Amino acid sequence: MRDPQGVEDIIKAMHKAGPNTIQVISDFDMTLTRFAYNGKRCPTSHNILDNSKLISDDCKHQLKDLLDEYYPIEIDSNRTVEEKLPLMVEWWTKAHTLLVQQRIRKDLLQVVVKESDAMLRGNYQLFFDHLQEHHIPLLIFSAGIGDVLEEVLRQAEVFLPNIKVFSNYMDFDEAGVLKAFKGELIHTYNKREGALLNAGHFEEIKFRHNILLLGDSLGDLTMADGVHNLENILRIGFLNDKVEERKPSYLKAYDIVLVEDETMDVPNAILRYLTSTK
Repeated sequence: MRDPQGVEDIIKAMHKAGPNTIQVISDFDMTLTRFAYNGKRCPTSHNILDNSKLISDDCKHQLKDLLDEYYPIEIDSNRTVEEKLPLMVEWWTKAHTLLVQQRIRKDLLQVVVKESDAMLRGNYQLFFDHLQEHHIPLLIFSAGIGDVLEEVLRQAEVFLPNIKVFSNYMDFDEAGVLKAFKGELIHTYNKREGALLNAGHFEEIKFRHNILLLGDSLGDLTMADGVHNLENILRIGFLNDKVEERKPSYLKAYDIVLVEDETMDVPNAILRYLTSTK
């Protein structure tokens, strides 16, 4: 923490306002899901498809080449967001084009997720159940693939009614075969535009002026930009990769930085306090 007293003040102010003024806005891949387990990288919602039997070997190689080219740019702390923006659009557009060419069947997504190594963070059940129990909305803002993300939540039995997802959704033809991706592209660094485009969602919960924001990249910090009359925001950042290189920028941007922590323990402890009557 850069400013422990400031964090304490925010948490106390949110507690005083009460749980009915709180909403949680979170990234999905490597925020709600694990970055690694037993030393092995866990897949993102894109990786689940990329590594699956639905994708040809040639396509897998091409997707891997894209990852090797663009991922270092995404996490490069020496480049500005402005520099990264067009390159991220390039990466996502190329990857989605490759996936569409694979003619992926909708009815096989369930199997692919089940066979994958995708894992939600430790003690995730407490997190999702606690939010549901206290009627706190959870907005998941993901640059991943919405259909796959939802299936991960469904199989973990935590795709609950208080959850709303903004993500890249697949568009299937009448035969259930992928033909395109719907709507505006969401990538790591344009979540602010997505937040503003979905201002209607924030209007529905406009009395929830206190935000708990969870992310794992600097691009996630803009996810709450569509919130009306923001009063308090507590930003928790999961720093999963290139720790020493990126720690200064994360400590500057996030209120709390969790280094190589594969659990939901800190958000859970904060939520328990925010919803307590003491």
